[in-house]
Amino acid sequence: MLESKRLILRAFNENDTSNVHEMLLKPESTLFNPSSYSEDIAETQKLIDIWKSETELGENQKKFTFLIETTINRTFVGIIGIDLIKLHYKNAETWYKLSPDTWGKGYATEALERIIQFGFEGLKLHRIEAGCAIDNIASYKVMEKCGMIREAHRRKLLPLQSGWSDNYEYAILEEDYFSK
Repeated sequence: MLESKRLILRAFNENDTSNVHEMLLKPESTLFNPSSYSEDIAETQKLIDIWKSETELGENQKKFTFLIETTINRTFVGIIGIDLIKLHYKNAETWYKLSPDTWGKGYATEALERIIQFGFEGLKLHRIEAGCAIDNIASYKVMEKCGMIREAHRRKLLPLQSGWSDNYEYAILEEDYFSK
């Protein structure tokens, strides 16, 4: 479990499925997501079970996926993860998805700042990467607020429902993080 001023990032439990399922099916939260999700809640439960099993690998754990909720009343905010993608290079990729009901409150920035802290201080990473569709302005502004730097513009990388989208790629290095 990770905590910040207003948020708790924690492992999933049996009561989380409906909140995650509702969020994944909201059209505004899937607009910039290349993944499609089933309307069958059992499929969402399978996805959560995968995330839970990945966090039970101990020393061999390469993926850390958390449910985000508020500290005050435990309101569901969304999900966030960090995946070790190149162990030899101490690289990871982070991602997040927040429920549209919670947008505009600074939760994405706060959760991403906490996951970056976990990456550099807890996992001893050298580099953390993230990316988003170029039209996902809110997402890349969150990354920039967290000290991530845009490093690439990749053409027609993401297969979205609206068609192929260009992608911005961001990264933050340990030296960037520790020099703040």
